Amino acid sequence: MIRSYFTIAWRNLAKDKVFSFINVSGLSLGITFSILIGLWIRDEVSMDAFHEDGDRLFAVTSVEYSGSEMTGSYDTPGMLGEELKKVIPEVDYACSMAWTSHHNFTVGDKKMIIPGNFAGPDFFKMFSYPLLIGSKETALLCRDCIALSKRVATSLFGSPEAAINQSVRYEGSDDLKVTAIFDDMGDHVSQKLEYLINWDFFINKRSWLKDWHNTGAETFVKLREHTDPELVKGKIRTFIKNYDREYTDLERMELSLQPFSEKYLHSNFENGRLSGGRIEYVRLFRLVAVLIVLIACINFMNLSTAKSIRRAREIGVRKVNGAMRRALISQFMVEALLVTVIAVGFSLMLLSIVLPEFNLLTGKNIHYPVGDRQFWLAILFLAVITSIISGSYPAFMLSSFKPVSVLKGSFKINSSTVVLRKGMVIVQFALSVIFIVGMIVISGQVSFIENKNIGYQKSNLVYVPLRGTLDSNFKTFKDELSALPGIEEVSRIGQRPVELDNTTTSVTWEGKPPGVRPQFVFVEVDYNFIKTMQANMLYGRDFSEAFADSTSFIVNETALKIIGYKDPIGMPLKFWNKQGTIIGAVKDFHFNSLHVPIMPLVIRLEKGAFGGYALVRISPQQTEAALKGLEALHKKLNPEFVFAHQFADEEYAHLYNSEQVVKKLSAAFSSLAIFISCLGLLGLVMFTAQQRIKEIGVRKVLGASVAQIVSLLSRDFLTLVIISIAVATPIAFYVTSEWLNGFHYHISPPWWAFVTAAAGALIIAFVTISVQAIKAGRTDPAKSLRAE
Repeated sequence: MIRSYFTIAWRNLAKDKVFSFINVSGLSLGITFSILIGLWIRDEVSMDAFHEDGDRLFAVTSVEYSGSEMTGSYDTPGMLGEELKKVIPEVDYACSMAWTSHHNFTVGDKKMIIPGNFAGPDFFKMFSYPLLIGSKETALLCRDCIALSKRVATSLFGSPEAAINQSVRYEGSDDLKVTAIFDDMGDHVSQKLEYLINWDFFINKRSWLKDWHNTGAETFVKLREHTDPELVKGKIRTFIKNYDREYTDLERMELSLQPFSEKYLHSNFENGRLSGGRIEYVRLFRLVAVLIVLIACINFMNLSTAKSIRRAREIGVRKVNGAMRRALISQFMVEALLVTVIAVGFSLMLLSIVLPEFNLLTGKNIHYPVGDRQFWLAILFLAVITSIISGSYPAFMLSSFKPVSVLKGSFKINSSTVVLRKGMVIVQFALSVIFIVGMIVISGQVSFIENKNIGYQKSNLVYVPLRGTLDSNFKTFKDELSALPGIEEVSRIGQRPVELDNTTTSVTWEGKPPGVRPQFVFVEVDYNFIKTMQANMLYGRDFSEAFADSTSFIVNETALKIIGYKDPIGMPLKFWNKQGTIIGAVKDFHFNSLHVPIMPLVIRLEKGAFGGYALVRISPQQTEAALKGLEALHKKLNPEFVFAHQFADEEYAHLYNSEQVVKKLSAAFSSLAIFISCLGLLGLVMFTAQQRIKEIGVRKVLGASVAQIVSLLSRDFLTLVIISIAVATPIAFYVTSEWLNGFHYHISPPWWAFVTAAAGALIIAFVTISVQAIKAGRTDPAKSLRAE
């Protein structure tokens, strides 16, 4: 019986080659993209999921209260990790970490700049990064301990074994002992590290992190077995109160816990609370994958129900000969399954072709999971679900035909079937219109980000890490660099302008209300900072060697609004108990992503060595000459260090890698959706033309033109497309508005995006219809009238 089902199904596929091609093509394209999205989603949700005892690992989050305002983040005081372990008995291990940064390491004549971090001694006890050599207990126990990755150890020493207990020079000033080698981090690690240095080494060079008023470290804990996280949350909520004498109900920091496995996908904060993150894209793409397959399934359902008249006589004869409805349903479901299996086969072949391009587009390293059992189970599940969705309605509808009316020739498709078929066309094109609007809005927001005036001129601005003698002898470096051709201005900054995130509440001013402690971002800079950045001063001046600015401050607009000075120049400001005066107020500039609002900023002058970056403004006409001169000077003054630089505009663009990926994928999704929809529309027009071939012949004999035939065949279908536009427009507006609200600074959905999507859908649909309608209109009426 099953064999006969497949035999009949194959014959029907072979008989209607064009319709079979449309069904298989649409399904295979939809399934291919759904598999790609599924692989991307699996890669995202598996990030950082490999840690043993992952259910006991947590990131500490903080909420800074300042009056009615709340600011949430992962920023915590630098001493928090060790204190939590000492005071909270349910905390088994804890460690603080800084921000991933690139540093220079030297062994003999070998030099490398590699990314890494600083962490407490418990790090390897908490996280399951495999140690190849060394122990979890001692890897980061001493102040001058360093753990290296296998790759770096091999590059610097020839092998991991040769590296252990050897000395490596850090930033040309400190000798660190290699106490452990960890395996190279794989694709599913969110924070790629090549080295880890003891936390005390870091914090002793940054004494401000020992002040409980200041934040800039991340803190992680591992709870004891069978500990209720809610219990620990309650204990640590007001933990800071015991260390901060100025803690009040209005101005305070509260702590909480977030499962570490959720941090990668849920890392955005809104109104002080965790609110989304990359998980929004996972949800979006999951929905898109379902909708793409749904559009392809609608093609199958539409064409199957449209062809029902052709198969009505077959069904009537089979019923007269004793075929039960259950058998007919099984037959049509097998046909749907066969089409789906063929489509899946083509999809798997197509997947191997497009996967490398998909990896380039998304920045992933997804492999074709040939040996993954779960992958094949997912493919089987997708094939079964797709065949059920696409074949169920046609099977039940076709099997319900009455043999008497069919064989008498009085059979007609009932109105509900026609309405449903039209409704499915509307759904297809409505989804296509939504995708097109989404593509336009996303592209517009990304362009807005790229071209927005962020308050300083990011073009032709170069960052150079200040290492070794460049840090301690920055003035010499600055003077010689300023004399080179193509160099316009030189200054320095403690952090890159795209990632200022060190905060403090230790800022006071004249007239500050008691108990009010707003959170300020702070940064150290050198002379001519504002000029080099090409930012705009509202009041006062930049830091200058012509003045005694050691106790001077510059604030931004947002800080000035909080402080409340109407005429800020010369007014007092105390920072970390250091009394000074405000010499300038700079117009707000963005120093973080546009997802978040601009925070109050205090800029202070630092004359001594403090690391950070040289800011170099180069002439756009002499970029190549300036970079060559910069590299030569770096080699001359700092020969032990590798020259490295970054362009400010490129670093700014890196903040929006996810949005760039979404932009590219949305273009692909919208193109695919409209293509699959048009495939189905083409099939319906072809079938309609065949059903009305005699009518078309009669009309041509009576003098109808090709244009009139085209109008006859296209009128109903274009009406459906117009209805789909009306349905899609409010939905598209809502969806795109919600996405844009994820940015604190964003565009509004432009009206022309909806007009363009509507016009595009109509034009593409009309062209698709016209191709077949013109062919039908040009058919010899004699052949049309002889057709059966």
